[in-house]
Amino acid sequence: MRAWLDDQVAAQTLRWRLWAPVAFGAGAAIYFALRSEPALWPLLMGATFALAAWITARRRGWARRLTWPLLMLACVAGGLAAAKVRTEMVAAPIAPALSEPTVIEAWVVDVDSPGQRGARIVIAPVWIRGMTPEQTPVRLRATVRGEPPRPGEAIRLFGILNPPPAPASPGAYDFGRNAFFQGMGGVAFALGETRRADLAPASWRLRLAMAVNGARYALAERIVARLGERTGGIAAAMTTSHETWISQEDMDVMRDSGLAHILSVSGLHMAIVGGFVFFAVRLGVAAWSWLALRVPGKKVAAVAGLTAVGVYLVVSGAPPPAERAAITASIAFLAILLDRQAVTMHGLAVAAFIVLAVQPEAIVTPGFQMSFAATAALVALVEAWPKRTREISAPWPILAVQRFCGWLTAAVAASVVAGLATGPFAMQHFNRTAMYGLLANLGTSPVADFILMPALAIGAALEPLGLGGPFLAVAGWGVDLMLAIGTWTAGLPGAVRTVASAPDYVLPIAFLGVLFVCLWQGRLRWLGLPLAAAVLVWPRAPTPDLWIGDGGTNAAFHREEEAIVVRPGVREFAVDLWSRRRGLTMADRSETGWVCDRFSCRPEDKQAGRVAIWWGRRAPSLDQMETLCRAAPVVSVRAVVTSIPSVCKDRLLLDGVDFARGGAVELWRDSAVEPDRWRAVWTADVRGDRPWARQPNPEVSDSGA
Repeated sequence: MRAWLDDQVAAQTLRWRLWAPVAFGAGAAIYFALRSEPALWPLLMGATFALAAWITARRRGWARRLTWPLLMLACVAGGLAAAKVRTEMVAAPIAPALSEPTVIEAWVVDVDSPGQRGARIVIAPVWIRGMTPEQTPVRLRATVRGEPPRPGEAIRLFGILNPPPAPASPGAYDFGRNAFFQGMGGVAFALGETRRADLAPASWRLRLAMAVNGARYALAERIVARLGERTGGIAAAMTTSHETWISQEDMDVMRDSGLAHILSVSGLHMAIVGGFVFFAVRLGVAAWSWLALRVPGKKVAAVAGLTAVGVYLVVSGAPPPAERAAITASIAFLAILLDRQAVTMHGLAVAAFIVLAVQPEAIVTPGFQMSFAATAALVALVEAWPKRTREISAPWPILAVQRFCGWLTAAVAASVVAGLATGPFAMQHFNRTAMYGLLANLGTSPVADFILMPALAIGAALEPLGLGGPFLAVAGWGVDLMLAIGTWTAGLPGAVRTVASAPDYVLPIAFLGVLFVCLWQGRLRWLGLPLAAAVLVWPRAPTPDLWIGDGGTNAAFHREEEAIVVRPGVREFAVDLWSRRRGLTMADRSETGWVCDRFSCRPEDKQAGRVAIWWGRRAPSLDQMETLCRAAPVVSVRAVVTSIPSVCKDRLLLDGVDFARGGAVELWRDSAVEPDRWRAVWTADVRGDRPWARQPNPEVSDSGA
């Protein structure tokens, strides 16, 4: 056994360095898991000392069993310091929650994906009434009425301004943190039509960004005009990242069938576009004998592929997933230019290190986790795939059958491996599993890889010249076929299964298990399988009895396997996130057994529900408070309560002060101690005191009063 273990360890001679980006990412993850913000200088000093210790050990010729732990320690410390430095670099003003609507004058930077309340745009505010220039955020995401204004327009809107949304429930995905690192300082909701504004000229950087986004949006409009709103909307999203024309029905179909990843410009799109250009250019050089004898065709094709990746990154608007995919693809093409193997685990490790050094916050995003887990699994599959013996003088029908069977086997294996690698992250973050995702992806993979994406790339490149019609038509056929496959698989019985999230510490265990299976060489790698399955098998915590949303405007309570919503249609997105995270099915409350009016809703008895809510901006009167307290053991009031009647003394009363401090809350009834004793977990307590979680107080300037 000892000899066998020695052989297993000896096989990792060239693999130990692959764990460096894993340790670097672990350091960044530790930073984001902290509840309070650390100081910068201790992290920089720790990283410097750890790096110096590793370099000293290497120069003195210490054994690997001593230098490797020092390298891992240096990478962990470096990840911590890099995440802190990145936070300091992107820090920008965050909009306060103003009590009254305000006026915003801004430049339209881009058109964003539509929300539940209408079209959304990204704006660069120039002036906000009631705020000084130092308080004005760099970017805002605004929901507007009617058709969204085009990038480059100067607009004036009257609306409600708030900071970026906090997590929908304790421990849920932090949209505010994501907005913080994207420079998005708040969200606005227009109360009227947007109007043109007369603003001073913008900076050259902003003008360049608006010009590029304007060209992207114009290309998306031309694609939609060519193919129609349904087909063209999906084609435009795959090309320019604009999801403006995709209906909610089609979005649900793509999500329930496991094809939603095709809509987001990421590694799949970069690989197809870059690979298509690479092989097309290499074939063209090889077909021209004069040129093939004078230039290295493979390197010329690599330069063309690198250029195609860069152009596609600009056309897609450079969202974070596309940036990470472009870095990974660029490393592969640079390896070809340096006469190295393109697809290797070492190349992937270099790409991961670069991505994490530039964007340490990527380690806590689902896109990065799923993308690199799937890529690592596929590279490991390539390393373990048996080499095919080349046939000698075999008849072409036999060759055709063999090649088709080989391709089908490889496609099934790749889909299974990628699905297994991304499964833990899909279950933990999105709480839904597309049961027929493998079937849908096998059906759409040949269409997307060989027809849809190449035709879409050529059509988008020629469309500004008016020559993209035939290629876009072929891409439209591919989109229609993909939608047909997605609709069929999404309609199958049991197509979607909801899975409750495991505790937060379980996902790193699964991530480590997936990486161990991929990075370790030899049979010992299968020890990582139980760890990789941690999200699936780990026991779930007890489901909360009650959830009250941020601001106390809606609530839901747990009954059997359902989340009963007190106010159907109000903040459905937050309720849906909480219910799926807890593995529940969202359902509306019964019309009977409840008494609801303009500002409140309360149960008639405890069988109907255990919470009464008041969502009016003004505090309820004493009589109204007594009525609410008599109706339920938990009373949620949006406003600040100053006078509490005696009947409320034995009730759990949460008012505006509690929600302003804590955000959303989950409640468990601790009946083992007292029948109406409750245990509460607040979003703010789980989120911690971090730069993206701090809510500034509105300060009205004299000029804006």
